[in-house]
Amino acid sequence: MTTASPISPRQALGAITLRNYTTYKRYWKLFLTGFLEPVLYLFSIGIGVGQLIESFELNGQPIPYAEFVAPGMLAASAFNGALLDSTYNVFFKLKYDKLYDQMLATPLTTADVARGEILWGQLRGASYSAAFLLVMLAMGLVHSWWAVLALPATLLIGFAFSAVFMAWTTWMKSFQDFDKITLVQLPMFLFSATFFPVEAYGDGAVRWVVEATPLYRGVVLCRELTTGEPTWASGVSVLYLLAMGLLGMVVVRRRLDTLLRT
Repeated sequence: MTTASPISPRQALGAITLRNYTTYKRYWKLFLTGFLEPVLYLFSIGIGVGQLIESFELNGQPIPYAEFVAPGMLAASAFNGALLDSTYNVFFKLKYDKLYDQMLATPLTTADVARGEILWGQLRGASYSAAFLLVMLAMGLVHSWWAVLALPATLLIGFAFSAVFMAWTTWMKSFQDFDKITLVQLPMFLFSATFFPVEAYGDGAVRWVVEATPLYRGVVLCRELTTGEPTWASGVSVLYLLAMGLLGMVVVRRRLDTLLRT
């Protein structure tokens, strides 16, 4: 009996990414719908509601309301893309398609599977964000060269959420469990200073909770970069999201070992 030769982590990552690309390129409409949602929010709230707001301040500087909302939608694009791919798709592959069992019959390891799926979720979120960033540029909502770092920032956001949501998905038993995802997704989207500043919560416990949420950290990072006003809060956000992603990756690998190796 012969055993397959091991491959490097880089080769494994490339193989899984190529497999995902080959599969999903036939379903490009899924990517289109994920991109349109934040654009519609920008037009309806950022532009529509913005017509009713005479002035708006960010870090003491007056800016149009649309320029405040747009970076929040940029972060939300990465968030939604990573969430969709790392929950529904991963659950189907794990529970019904048994794709990961088949992968582990090859030289791939559970660490390879974790890295490959997290990278794909990260790339899906970044593709939404890249398209949305082009919309922001076309609408004249970006006025700083700091914005070139916004795309790497969305990659970091996608990494963090892809890892954590994939880890969460490994505990799901049925599609009914996705109601719990919605209970987290919607409040986080609405109350992470996406549409109004965190100062609106005052200085109490509610504000502290909001500032501790990962999407808020992503919104702060994108907003400070696209407006050209980076502060220490951006550094905090980078460290927070990086730690979140690395922790999620460790949990995913251990969960895959438990589910597929025992």
